[in-house]
Amino acid sequence: MTTATLNEQVFRLPDLGEGLTDAEIVEWKVAVGDTVTIDQIVVEVETAKAAVEVPVPFAGTVLRLHAEAGTPLGVGEPLITVGATAPAAPEPAVVDAIAGAAAERYREEEQAGSGNVLIGYGTGHGPAPRRRRRRTAAAAPETPAPAPVAEAETEGQEEAEAHAPRVISPLVRRAAREHGIDLAALTPSGPAGVVLRRDVEQAAARQAPAPAPAPASTRPTPTAAADGIVRIPLRGVRKAVADKLARSRTEIPDATTWVDVDATGLLEAKRALEAAQPGRRVGLLALLARICVAGLRRYPELNSTVDTERREIVRLDAVHMGFAAQTDRGLVVPVVRDAHRLTTVQLAAELARLTELARTGSLPPALLTGGTFTLNNYGVFGVDGSTPIINHPEAAILGMGRVVDKPWVVDGALTVRKVTQLSLSFDHRVCDGGTAGGFLRFVADCVERPATLLTDI
Repeated sequence: MTTATLNEQVFRLPDLGEGLTDAEIVEWKVAVGDTVTIDQIVVEVETAKAAVEVPVPFAGTVLRLHAEAGTPLGVGEPLITVGATAPAAPEPAVVDAIAGAAAERYREEEQAGSGNVLIGYGTGHGPAPRRRRRRTAAAAPETPAPAPVAEAETEGQEEAEAHAPRVISPLVRRAAREHGIDLAALTPSGPAGVVLRRDVEQAAARQAPAPAPAPASTRPTPTAAADGIVRIPLRGVRKAVADKLARSRTEIPDATTWVDVDATGLLEAKRALEAAQPGRRVGLLALLARICVAGLRRYPELNSTVDTERREIVRLDAVHMGFAAQTDRGLVVPVVRDAHRLTTVQLAAELARLTELARTGSLPPALLTGGTFTLNNYGVFGVDGSTPIINHPEAAILGMGRVVDKPWVVDGALTVRKVTQLSLSFDHRVCDGGTAGGFLRFVADCVERPATLLTDI
């Protein structure tokens, strides 16, 4: 959304979708006095779900940055002011029309499962930015005159714009940069000739992957008072997690049940699978996910949600498996879509892919929502047990503690086995303790004797 006064255009924080109403400035990609082009990334912001890059919908000279890094802004608040240069910036009605068309393409991409995130409101085919100085400026006291542009340069720029690829998603641009992909060399597969993320991924698969950049820390900066009290702003992901957990505790009458399990057989199955698939790692979380999918088929009550307005239990068919992942930005829960359709090896690969995206802060909001059941491997923190909080609006969450050597009785004899604890928190509105206990016992039996899963194949 924009407003215009003479040659100045004010670009306001756009609607970032997914019900998000605000965002925090993480880093400006431009400074006052820089020349920007249509669809150039000008700022990185952090929402409650992900860090995203925002492009500007018109060209010109940066006159003012309306907020410093670390400042939260609401949707519709001024973000950046740009002084127009030839050709003139689009009228607000044109920008709104472009935004509507782009949003429609986003919905089509989302339904197709491309994983793209729509932030752009520009034409999607502007040339690469001339300068990208990484420094922060709050405002400009004076308006610098735009640099003159030679006629030959203008013609060359217009020609470049005419043949440049149409890219709506900033994440597509980021993925292309990370893999060293030339967007102009790709054949677009999206509607209206738009380059989609899958186009970049397919091109990346045909070449050696480039090393992923180290993620920048986006943790809130604490402030210390004279009395030694430290105050840390509750923003971004931390705020979203706090709100969701508080809502879960407020709305869901949860109960927790747990059991100690001999995981020796599961570890043996893990080694056997990896030996059968050289070069592929199959983690315990992937095996546990496969077991839980089978358990949810037997006990579908736990793959459901409660519609409080209609006072109905909504039982779901598809299993979208969420898993807790700790990152520099805090705790996030990526979601493996249609986990019930994946093999164990495919589950392992998808878990690894999503974990890497979470680690680098590249997870789009679409991959952080829509889960129906969650796994939490708190054993990686060196603890044995927990009472996990249900990820609202789901009905259950299964936690796994560390695997340690413990004395265990096998066939009447005392021996040392690999033992872990499984804990299940469930919504008591969707089922009683018998159903929850049956599910947990089935999971435990499969952990102890993985061959039990063969009965469901």
